Amino acid sequence: MTKLDIDLVLVPVDGSEASHEAVDYAIGIASEYGASVHALYVLDEGVVRALESGAVDERDVAEDTAAFTASVADRAEEAGVDHSNSMAYGFSTEVKTVHPGSVVLDTAEELESDFIVVPREPVTGEPGQVLEKAAEYVLLYASQPVLSV
Repeated sequence: MTKLDIDLVLVPVDGSEASHEAVDYAIGIASEYGASVHALYVLDEGVVRALESGAVDERDVAEDTAAFTASVADRAEEAGVDHSNSMAYGFSTEVKTVHPGSVVLDTAEELESDFIVVPREPVTGEPGQVLEKAAEYVLLYASQPVLSV
C-alpha cells in the first residue's frame, strides 16, 4: 500500500449538511496524516448576484460564512488539527469559465493542496447548495487525490 504524503487537505463547503460531513472526513484525514485543513466557503450564484446588485449586505454574508467556518475551526481544534479558511465566489457575471468546480481546483492549486474532500450532494436545486454539481467536475479534473462524500 502506498503511503500518502499529505500536508494540506482542502474541503470546499457551502453551509449545507453535506459540507459538515465533508469537514469531518477532511479533519479525520488531516489528523491521520499530520496535515492541516483549509475550508473554502464557496458562494453560490444567487448570493453573488445579490451581493453585486446590493440586494444583500456583505456583512450578513460574512456573518453566515464566519459562523460555518467557526464550527470548522472548533472541530479541527478539538481534533488537534491546524486549520485555515477562505471564501470565494463560485460564479462570475463577467467570466464565463468561473464555476464552483473551477474555483475549487484553482484554490487547490493556489494553496498547493495535497488532498481534496468534496461534498457530493444530491442535485436538488435548493439555494445554498452550490457544490452539488462541483463534485463530479473536481473528481474528473483534480490533480490531487479526491474523496467525495
